[in-house]
Amino acid sequence: MASTENHKISQFEFISLMASLMMLASLSIDALLPSLDEIGKAINISNPKDNQLLITIVILGLGLGQLVSGALSDSIGRKPVMYIGCLLFIIASFICIFATNLEIMLIGRLLQGVGLSAPRSVSTAIIRDKYDGNLMAKVMSYITVIFILAPVMAPTLGKLISDNFGWESIFYSQLIFGITVSIWLWLRQPETLKKEDKKKINLALFVDGTKAFCKHPESIIYTIISGLITAPFLAYMSASQQIFSQQYNLGEVYPYIFSALALGVGIATFLNGLLVMKYGMLRMVIVPMIATLCVSIIYIFLYSTGTNPSSIVFILFVALILFSIGFIFGNLNALAMEPIGHIAGIGASIIGFLSTIISVSIAIIIGQFIDYSSLPIFIGFGICTAISLVMIYRIENTQTKNI
Repeated sequence: MASTENHKISQFEFISLMASLMMLASLSIDALLPSLDEIGKAINISNPKDNQLLITIVILGLGLGQLVSGALSDSIGRKPVMYIGCLLFIIASFICIFATNLEIMLIGRLLQGVGLSAPRSVSTAIIRDKYDGNLMAKVMSYITVIFILAPVMAPTLGKLISDNFGWESIFYSQLIFGITVSIWLWLRQPETLKKEDKKKINLALFVDGTKAFCKHPESIIYTIISGLITAPFLAYMSASQQIFSQQYNLGEVYPYIFSALALGVGIATFLNGLLVMKYGMLRMVIVPMIATLCVSIIYIFLYSTGTNPSSIVFILFVALILFSIGFIFGNLNALAMEPIGHIAGIGASIIGFLSTIISVSIAIIIGQFIDYSSLPIFIGFGICTAISLVMIYRIENTQTKNI
């Protein structure tokens, strides 16, 4: 284990704090899902498909912001960047609250994503400052277990808050949570970046960091794979309210279905934390990817005409996919970060930026095909996992030959 400072908080509190910081981004996405139709009507969205943009634009902001926040954290420290991100998130939230049209709302949501990129990416850098190897993957898995509580609880809480106090109150609740976690960070978490490791912020920092990143093809490949695997998952998240409400007429119980499915991701992530030390990160990525590919192929074969199955069958297939995905996310991130511990901040930025740009671009394309059928979701999972498995085979085969 690598550590930059003596521990001043327990590992349990550290895991809880890092998960809460990462949870901010998830809350800004998942809590809004049940209220997308209501928000769309309030800001005069005419095409229901445009509601998906309120989700994907935040993810885009996260990717763009990470390119700056991670590198900046290598210069001025991890914690100051967190505070800057929180301030921008607060300002952006008020823009969303008072938005009167789609354009203003998208500006606010984009800025929210940029602000939230600080806790999202810098948390990863802090974790990499303290841990490496399979132990990092284990810690990331436990952090993700807590982080998964957001999509489990957020839709139900978001619906309750919106039904009783209006959709604007969802943004106010996120503000309160963000400020609380920022104070917790300020009081309890020591700075993990050593003074001697700080880098002067300039263009050369980005150029040198990018050059250093590009020297590690495994980091590049696993970053691309992370974007590919996230893309259909993001498309599902963005369109899930539309699918359950319009295709299955399950709008009233949608938050509970979404939460139950998200719980499956959390269980898989927890199991990954128990298994990754025994089987290693790579195997814990490949096996779930094969499972995802098989489930996708079976669904495509059975429902290739575009006719939706019953809601029970659809939920079962989605549950199998999401359970498999739960094993993959943390391991992919750890595999991408493993060779670049010496540039953890800029490395986390590049990984977050590239994977997000890839995932958002593909997710928007998939989302445009989701109209009266959920088939595009499974086609997306099938294609993306197939490509990912080929890339893993190529990079690992190349690495083995070079040894």
